[in-house]
Order: sequence, then structure tokens, then C-alpha cells
Amino acid sequence: MKFKNRINIIRRNIMRSITKNIGSSYSEPKKGEIKISDIKKVLIIRPNHRLGNQLLLTPLVQEVIHMFPDCEIDLFVKGGVAHPVFENYKEINTIIKLPRKPFDNVYKYSKSWISVKSKTYDLVINADRNSSSGKLLTQLAKAKIKVFGEVDETIKDQYEDHEHISKYPIYNLRHYFSKLGFENDTSEMPLLDIKLSEEEISKGKDILKDIVKNNKNTICIYTNATGNKCYSETWWETVYSRLLKEYPDYNIIEMLPIENVSKINFKAPNFYSQDIREMGAIINNTNIFISADNGVMHLASASLIPIVGFFSRTKKNTYGPYGNGSVALDTNETNIEDWFTEINRILK
Repeated sequence: MKFKNRINIIRRNIMRSITKNIGSSYSEPKKGEIKISDIKKVLIIRPNHRLGNQLLLTPLVQEVIHMFPDCEIDLFVKGGVAHPVFENYKEINTIIKLPRKPFDNVYKYSKSWISVKSKTYDLVINADRNSSSGKLLTQLAKAKIKVFGEVDETIKDQYEDHEHISKYPIYNLRHYFSKLGFENDTSEMPLLDIKLSEEEISKGKDILKDIVKNNKNTICIYTNATGNKCYSETWWETVYSRLLKEYPDYNIIEMLPIENVSKINFKAPNFYSQDIREMGAIINNTNIFISADNGVMHLASASLIPIVGFFSRTKKNTYGPYGNGSVALDTNETNIEDWFTEINRILK
């Protein structure tokens, strides 16, 4: 293990030890003290720079907008990817960015924290129960109502999907406000959504047509992933060959990562874009997106098309795509026949 990784593990363990009891002494408002109209300024905290984690935050933002239609929202995040993700969310007031490498830019890191302390909010939500810095900032922020992120036991008993990283903050928020006297909301979970405009989708359609040169339906695959989530070339070659056999009337295209690698050795027509929203707009014009667990899989989900997501290391109950007919498959427990049964269900 690299020295830097060991330092990060030690740092996280120390922070978790320091923050494990944060929120236990917080005095919640009493039932009936809060009105919907009281919630005008909201801070949502998710200090993670990865694309997938910012996309997985979009359902919670939608839920807050639904619950408090007159509110404006500040996001406390890391890195710059939140800007394109939330570009079409008019309720977002400010995106407060931590630098990706805080120890390389202590001034900007401190400035971000101080900017939160200088404001007063009506509601602060820590969107990641495992984030020590999120809990600490929730404690330090000035607000009438604070949701620290710990999942209530009643939620675990009531909802089978309570482990999902997008869903449990919403269940938590709904439960918290039901305790304050609000009607318990049992509506469906909001989906991941980057809110592509009609203009963006139309442009994506033109780009896709330029790639495939025809009007046939299109299957999009993405063969890359980070670390041990990535499947081998042999594995992807097998899947790709089966796709060609099963769906001769479909275009099959590959979206490439920034590293310009292909686990099928560039056999399919392919494309790459540095623009997250353009990538989403192209994907939106396809019929299905097939991928391992990664940020681009979540981008495809937020582009509102069906996903077949393959999982072998991470937990599909925590990170799996949902909605739009999507399915998460644990490849340790399923086989290629199971995978194509699901692909057929979506396409036929």
C-alpha cells in the first residue's frame, strides 16, 4: 500500500473517532414548531469529488425542492464536477467547492469552511452518513434544523432498499420531518437526473446519428471501470460477441473513457466527449446502456435511459441503478444467460 493511501486511512479513522458522537447532543425542534414556509435556505453537504457521487446526490436535491418549493439550496461539495451536474437546477444558489487535494491548497479549503460558518440556514443535511467531515460541518453550521445522516432503525425495518446511497438520505429526511408533525411521504423515490434540456437532447441525437450513420436503434456499452471493478478484455469480448449475435438489427457503440482504452479493442464505433452533459445527451438517444459500476453508469442513469449495471466488487444494493427499467446484476451470482434475459426484457 502506498504511503499516501496509508496516511489517508489513518486520517479517516481519526476523523471517524472524533466525529462518531456528533449530533447526539443536538436538540431537535419540537413537533409543530416548524412550518414548510419556514424552510427558505438549505445546505446539502456531500464532500466528494467523484462524478458518480455527485450524480447520486441529484435525487436528494429533487426531494428537497419538492418538500420546500420556495427554498434555495447551497451545495457543499468537492471539485468542480457538481457545476455541470446541477447546471439546470435553478433552485441551486451556490456551489461551495472544496479543493480536491485540501493539503495542497489549505487556504481554499479553509475559505470553503469559513463561508459556511458565515451563513445562517434553515435546514442543513449531511447526505453521507459515512462522511466525518460532513457530520462535523453539519455540527458547525448555523441552522434551525440539522439532519446528521444516521439512518433511523425504523427506516431499516420498513424499507428493503434503505441501503441505497441515493435513497437512504431521502428516507431519513422524510422520517425526520414526520417526527416534526409533517405528513409522512410515501411517494416513489426521485431518479438520478441531470435535467437535460430539449436542445441538449436534440444535439445529442445529431451527434449519435453522425456516429452510426443510420436510423436504427442503438445499444451503448462502456467497458472501463476503476480498479478491481473493471472486467477483463476476455469478459467484455464475450459479452460484445453475444450482443452482435442477439441484436443484428441494432447499432452497438462504445463510449470511451478519457484514458482512451477499450476492452473490446475498439471493434465497435466509438465516441468520447469531455463534456458531461454532451455525453449524457448522446446516451439519452440510445436504447440501453450496459456497463460495470462506475461514474459513467450513473451518468447514463441520470440521462434517464435503462441501465444494465454489472457488479462484482461493490454492493449493488448500495450503488445499483434504479428506475427506467434498470437492473443491477451481481456477476458472482449470475451468468451470461441471466444478463441477456434482462437485456431482452429492456429491448423487446
